[in-house]
Amino acid sequence: MVRRVSMKVLVVGSGGREHALCRALTRDPRVGEIVCAPGNAGIADIAEPRPIDVADPDAVAVLAESVGADLTIIGPEVPLVAGAADELRARGLSCFGPSAAAARLEGSKAFAKDVMRAAGVPTAASRDHSEIEPALADLDTFGPPYVVKYDGLAAGKGVTVTEDRDAAVVAVRECLRGPDDRLVLEEYLDGPEVSLFAVVTEDGSVTPLLPAQDHKRIGDGDTGPNTGGMGAYTPLPWASRGLVGQVVADVIRPTVAEMARRGTPFTGLLYAGLALTARGPQVIEFNVRFGDPETQAILALLSTPLTDVLTGRRAPTWRSGAAITVALAAAGYPGTPRLGDPIRGLEAAGRLTGVDVLHAGTRRDEDGRVVSAGGRVLSVTAIGSNLESARGSAYEAISRISLAGAQYRTDIGDPARLRHAADVRRAGTFAKRTDQPGPPAAPGAAG
Repeated sequence: MVRRVSMKVLVVGSGGREHALCRALTRDPRVGEIVCAPGNAGIADIAEPRPIDVADPDAVAVLAESVGADLTIIGPEVPLVAGAADELRARGLSCFGPSAAAARLEGSKAFAKDVMRAAGVPTAASRDHSEIEPALADLDTFGPPYVVKYDGLAAGKGVTVTEDRDAAVVAVRECLRGPDDRLVLEEYLDGPEVSLFAVVTEDGSVTPLLPAQDHKRIGDGDTGPNTGGMGAYTPLPWASRGLVGQVVADVIRPTVAEMARRGTPFTGLLYAGLALTARGPQVIEFNVRFGDPETQAILALLSTPLTDVLTGRRAPTWRSGAAITVALAAAGYPGTPRLGDPIRGLEAAGRLTGVDVLHAGTRRDEDGRVVSAGGRVLSVTAIGSNLESARGSAYEAISRISLAGAQYRTDIGDPARLRHAADVRRAGTFAKRTDQPGPPAAPGAAG
């Protein structure tokens, strides 16, 4: 393929992650034009929006061909698991993202566990089930706390962690409603959680990005149901200096090697969600794409042109300081969000120094107003000389935004949370299991 000096990049997706990717691409001197499909009201200000069914690999490839994309960056997991990267490559088109076979690391938790066991990657003991009664009988092997995970994609919300056995039973039944459904029961891992992204190129080289911490639950103090993510920050002032190197050596490289051994080499973005336990970092889950909302904070500090990092031409360099993003969600989220409410104060919030208001679930109505169109509506991202200053700017910006019934956490990057994370890491606390090895991992399905 002939490369233009000025690249045209297609970004697939419509959330805050895709807005952050598009924003980073506007700072990339190699990029001359950005198309985003389908995009949102905010992305439309910096990229050409195109309607598309992201779950249709053929539609993604046809669009990339029709716009003459030099590179397609696939944001969400759904098109990756469906095989969009395969279809693009089959047509000779350049893309960033794994094949459908490699995307099973996110598409099936049972598959990911099998890969980790084979690769010797540290992770929670687990068993997977496809039948309700064996799963219910196995609950007490692992809990409490009980950890019940739907095996397939669930938009970051298919996990139940609870001390209540009755709630765990409900979760099991919810996960196994259909004949093809499967779940994974896991040992509970305690300790600060960390997200580490690594760019994996076609030659198998691994380049880690900045570690971040995401906050999944809807309420302050990690209360309420899981969400797709209510906020994140980077870097982690409490983490050990050798953490990234340890995770690359013990988790990322062995996983990449095992995938290659199986004949399904991984290329793209491998995201390890980790718990820092007394037994060291252990994998909670893998994702196969940029995480949302961590991407918003991480890319805010990226100095190197994004396309150079994704293609392996250059290692990433970072701005000094810290970045934080706080998600503003619609009323009713993470259940049934209320849609169509007007959003006011966006310009006032965006005028603050170091603040970028990234759109997630937004659209313009017939009167041209920006209104809510999804559960997580905005990602308010701020950078500062340190986490405290970034945090202050983010929450000042949120105070200027008006959305009826809006929800957001007030403790993202809170100093007390940071001190607690540091104390837990130093103490090496491992939830209720310091004297128990945990249940053995079954090599295959138990149900």
